[in-house]
Amino acid sequence: MSDDSAADDRTTEDRRRTADRQEAADHPEVADYRTRVSPFVERFAADLTEAGMQRMASRVFACLLASEEGALTSAELGDRLQASPAAISGAVRYLSQVALVSRQRDPGSRRERYMLHQDVWYTSLLSRDHVLGRWLGTLNTGADDLGADTPGGRRVRESAEFLEFMRTGLEDMLNRWHARRQSD
Repeated sequence: MSDDSAADDRTTEDRRRTADRQEAADHPEVADYRTRVSPFVERFAADLTEAGMQRMASRVFACLLASEEGALTSAELGDRLQASPAAISGAVRYLSQVALVSRQRDPGSRRERYMLHQDVWYTSLLSRDHVLGRWLGTLNTGADDLGADTPGGRRVRESAEFLEFMRTGLEDMLNRWHARRQSD
């Protein structure tokens, strides 16, 4: 690397640091996000990713969860996460499909806000109850078609029994949570 190239790199880095300091001075919420909120967002996103959620969807969800209003625009998400509009769009599409976020258009604007559902975990698990119902129907039909006397039929029947057990437990748990929230 030439001396001129190294000097250019240092100058570019100095300009970036100066711009970051100026942005923090002009927008204290940006500095607050970077120092206080971003570490949580990235840590929780890593946990969600490890559990199987797409990485960018994990980051967007964690960012929305930690935001003041539980709703941000694509540009706000992109700024906070240092991500492209395409990455944000794909993440929001996934989160919408799994019932964790919804889109809302700002009145008088073409801009959409992405927002967490009210009581997001309850809403998400409630939608899973519907998915479990579909899976149960398919598994029960499959178990009947395969026959109780075949290894595949027994595995499919056991899967259906487990999911029925889980669905009943989930329904009881959601009812208890809803009652608890009503009493608060």
